[in-house]
Amino acid sequence: MEKHWLFRYRLYHLPFWVMYHYAWWVVSYGDPLRAANSILFTPHAVEFAFYVVFQAVAVYFNLYYLIPHYLQKGKNAAYMGYLALTLVTATLCIVGGYYLIPAPSDLCFWGFVGKVLPSTIASMTLAMSIKLAKHWMKTKERQQLLEKEKLETELRFLRNQFNPHFLFNSINSIFFLIHKNPDVASASLAKFSELLRHQLYECNEHHIPLDKEINFLENFIELEKLRQNKNTRIQVHFTDKPVPQLTIAPFILMTFIENAFKHVSGNEANWINIYLELEGETLVFRVSNSTTDKACSEYSGIGLQNVKRRLDLLYPNAYCLEIKESTDHFSVQLQITSFSGNAVETLPLAI
Repeated sequence: MEKHWLFRYRLYHLPFWVMYHYAWWVVSYGDPLRAANSILFTPHAVEFAFYVVFQAVAVYFNLYYLIPHYLQKGKNAAYMGYLALTLVTATLCIVGGYYLIPAPSDLCFWGFVGKVLPSTIASMTLAMSIKLAKHWMKTKERQQLLEKEKLETELRFLRNQFNPHFLFNSINSIFFLIHKNPDVASASLAKFSELLRHQLYECNEHHIPLDKEINFLENFIELEKLRQNKNTRIQVHFTDKPVPQLTIAPFILMTFIENAFKHVSGNEANWINIYLELEGETLVFRVSNSTTDKACSEYSGIGLQNVKRRLDLLYPNAYCLEIKESTDHFSVQLQITSFSGNAVETLPLAI
């Protein structure tokens, strides 16, 4: 739904700045009625308008241009230079308003500057304080939602992975392998142990190293292969590029892989394809599997909604999720852009 122009252009801020400057005039005059009369019915209305307009322009130029283009990109020297230039420009524009009205004879140009410059600095400081306070509150709110989603996701996965069906099938498969192929049984038991250790101890943060998550997915896939019939064709490709500095939210990718194995079709020609690669600063992840109409309808329910909600919280405006389903297959493609470690943890400033 398109925003009303009053909100789209943030014109609802104008009453705030009018009341802010009126409050200073009340302090200066010592009487609210005298201050209002001076603003509304004397030539000082021009002076008041210059304060409101040019200080507001300076404030929003700083918030919506200088901060995003310079300060948030680490260009501190350039930011301070342009900020000083903005302050001087706004001050000179407001000083010009004094020459349009009768002014006290004892005030000269530098006297006007001495009044206007501190006022402009105070306005910009107030605006930045409000913006930072809102940003802090939004960040705290997002962190609380992330904690809740993370706990719910972990509990759901623990419930799924530690249910008797998973444990008994995995243990039974390993048990039969002990007599048939002890070496494979030993390797499978090690993978089973690594998988449980990862779920219990290594995924307690919002982001974990990508190489650990890939190792967890590999162990899970190997255990699932033991449970699948021989007619299931499983193709897996994980990136061989070095990823020691990259991090990712735990269980984001696991959700799609687990559902591929869970909802793979009961036909003889079963198949699952899993692909993960890094393309520049973008993580590309694809999962597809043979399935049935019933499996598609099950997968497209609450599980998918939970994943989308976590992606919205963890990677705001930094991911693309495409899901395609038909009568015989289901495919998911997830792209996480600007994939450079903890950069996705930041929350864009907005007032």
